[in-house]
Amino acid sequence: MTIAPLPGGLAVRTRLIDDPGRLIDLLPDAQNPLAWVRGPDGLVGWGEVARFTGTGPERFTEADTWWRSFTERLDVTDEVGTPGAGPVAFASFTFADTSPGSALVVPRVLVGRRDGRSWVTEFSGDGPPAVRAVSPVRPTGTLRFADGMLPVAGYRKAVAEAVRRMRAGELEKACLAHDLLAVSDSPLDPRFLLDGLAERYPTCWSYAVDRLVGATPELLMRRTAGIVESRVLAGTIWPGSGDDLPGQLMGSAKDRHEHALAVDSLAAALRPLCESLDVPETPGVIALHNVSHLASDVRGTLRPGAPASLLELAEAVHPTAAVGGTPRDTALRVISELEGMDRGRYAGPVGWVDSNGDGELGIALRCAQLDGSVARLFAGCGIVADSDPEKEAREAAAKMVAVRDALEAEA
Repeated sequence: MTIAPLPGGLAVRTRLIDDPGRLIDLLPDAQNPLAWVRGPDGLVGWGEVARFTGTGPERFTEADTWWRSFTERLDVTDEVGTPGAGPVAFASFTFADTSPGSALVVPRVLVGRRDGRSWVTEFSGDGPPAVRAVSPVRPTGTLRFADGMLPVAGYRKAVAEAVRRMRAGELEKACLAHDLLAVSDSPLDPRFLLDGLAERYPTCWSYAVDRLVGATPELLMRRTAGIVESRVLAGTIWPGSGDDLPGQLMGSAKDRHEHALAVDSLAAALRPLCESLDVPETPGVIALHNVSHLASDVRGTLRPGAPASLLELAEAVHPTAAVGGTPRDTALRVISELEGMDRGRYAGPVGWVDSNGDGELGIALRCAQLDGSVARLFAGCGIVADSDPEKEAREAAAKMVAVRDALEAEA
């Protein structure tokens, strides 16, 4: 665990402002822009007041403890009083316990919009000016693609081996992923990718935290004053698979089984924490630009006095079978063995948390980790006993289209 030194005498103020326009357009430069936006609403931030980083199975608890301690020492003036006002930390956690890189980042300036109201949160004290001029966004330019740690051919082999083990009764489901490298001639600007994803996928949650940039359709957890909500996705179809895609998806026994496992795993983790939990019996279908998914919206009311801040909830439910598998421990072992790569923060929780323990965390899907001129793209699929390696590779390619198109777009 690493904690950046906390400056003394910090004061933070949130105040209402006139509509600032498109939130992503406010990000001043390419130096670690922070964002969580969906359509016109969301949060963007820049500058860095404080940071927590952690590794291991206790990283969520340690982050929650640090965040509570940090906010308790602040002089807060909140003139808005809505989730996302006051001090906020952007969050991004690794998929695996053993991976380094989980972080909370507290921005110096945050601008938010919700339900027609806009606000700014600013930390005062020593440091550079809080508001800076916006520098031009750098387009990606020419890209070259290269194999990542697990190329497509290796991914097919991993899927085939997972299917063999499932048919032998070792496990029911494992979500396997592979990666792809995109290399530019110049350093990549996270704002360019973020802007492209937000434009193409306005119903997804577009995010940027520590240069992990993506647009996820899956909400792991929203906490608002004791109410918890989650959108579970599992089961996928993509254009080119024939007519009536929603009907095919709803009628697919393989996809319905995969989806049920994901919903059941989330519900099982939440029930001990909730006095009521609404779990739909039948999923719906959400259609995106590149793929369609089976989706279930789960909603619950937390038990009074339950130790359940947003970060504690994340520890309780991550990873669900939507990105891990069933049984969970067996699936995680199989994922580690067959992928043979560190996912980093791909498929981990990403989003924001405020000083009340409220906030939103998505699952970091349809994303790329940016490092200088290199973007590492990820895509994965839920594998069950009926899965076909070639079809799963095509599904992963369809999911990767989201980031590839946004990276390669014209300026």
